[in-house]
Amino acid sequence: MATAATLKTRCCIVGGGPAGVMLGLLLGRAGVPVVVLEKHADFLRDFRGDTVHPSTLELLHELGLLEEFLQRPHQQVHELGGQIFGERLRFADFSHLPTHARFIALMPQWDFLDFLAGHARRSPAFELRLQAAVSELLWDQGRVAGVRADTPDGPLEVRADLVIGADGRSSIVREQAGLLVQAFGAPMDVLWMRLSRAPSDPRQALGYVAPNRFLVLLDRGDYWQCAFLIPKGRFEALRRSPIETLHEQIQSVVPFLSDRMPELKSWDDVRLLTVRVDRLKTWYREGLLCIGDAAHAMSPIGGVGINLAIQDAVATANLLAPVLQHRAPTSRELSAVQRRRELPTRLTQSAQIRIQDRMIAPALDGTAASVPRLARWLDDWPVLRRIPARLIGLGVLPEHVSAALRAPPQA
Repeated sequence: MATAATLKTRCCIVGGGPAGVMLGLLLGRAGVPVVVLEKHADFLRDFRGDTVHPSTLELLHELGLLEEFLQRPHQQVHELGGQIFGERLRFADFSHLPTHARFIALMPQWDFLDFLAGHARRSPAFELRLQAAVSELLWDQGRVAGVRADTPDGPLEVRADLVIGADGRSSIVREQAGLLVQAFGAPMDVLWMRLSRAPSDPRQALGYVAPNRFLVLLDRGDYWQCAFLIPKGRFEALRRSPIETLHEQIQSVVPFLSDRMPELKSWDDVRLLTVRVDRLKTWYREGLLCIGDAAHAMSPIGGVGINLAIQDAVATANLLAPVLQHRAPTSRELSAVQRRRELPTRLTQSAQIRIQDRMIAPALDGTAASVPRLARWLDDWPVLRRIPARLIGLGVLPEHVSAALRAPPQA
């Protein structure tokens, strides 16, 4: 076995997704030595969540970065609606939110991460290492003391006072730590794909529901990012059929896409997102804390997973940066992050599970054939649309960057 290079730091973050990079940026601003390990060579991976919600945009405002961020190419979604069994309805109106940006910004996640990482690199305390795939945790008398990673230059051992697991729903960190996962199930999986967008197409993000069909379209300027819901575990059976089978299912619910079906030439043009809803019973152990999808995998309903992960990162920085400036945090201090973020996680997942069971599952199995009463109320009473807008746009107990972390880094 090759001798591993060794790196020492105060905090090692595993995973260069939204939670990991945002936490790295905030800790770097606080002067905490932090290393982010990302297994890929860049952030350029397709069919990731591309929604930046008002809660995250407000955090960028607090960091003095919102104006620059919005100069990057993006689309703005000011309200959410859908077409359910032929009726066009509106569900959420973001124009009344108490934020500086009252819309959802649609931006490729790699652009969002590049933006955050670019500002994080201005902090001398921050380091991002790409192509560093973490393979195992390092231990010292029962305490997590770092990680071992495989890199193009050989094995690397990162010794740290705190390891953050921000490596997603298939987290190797939480697996290696033996943390107990509670799974809650989901009735659907999601097929992601792209289809070109015509000037005559509707502009806002829309969901289309018909018997046995459920499609969501996100306006990405010159193309649609499409999410086609299928019953859980049906993808392999569907994949054995000709791609034209999928063409027929999509155009049956959204006829105006019929002329673009040839763009899906084969099943290679379709990506599967296996939907999971779960969370850790305990998010931490001595020397280790999990946040984001590593702590709680969210349903894609509402697109809130990214923004919930970023809220975790902000809470972690607010609570632990003052500690990490001087020493390793205790288990009690790590538990404070879970206490702060567990209620929003539980409430959000409960709402997602309720929507899955009462709306999506009946739509997919054909037992629902009429507009739900709640959807009709939201369309009939504009003031009611502020409630789902707040829950989707801001979430439960939104975080704010502490004053100590808002100042730009010293050169």
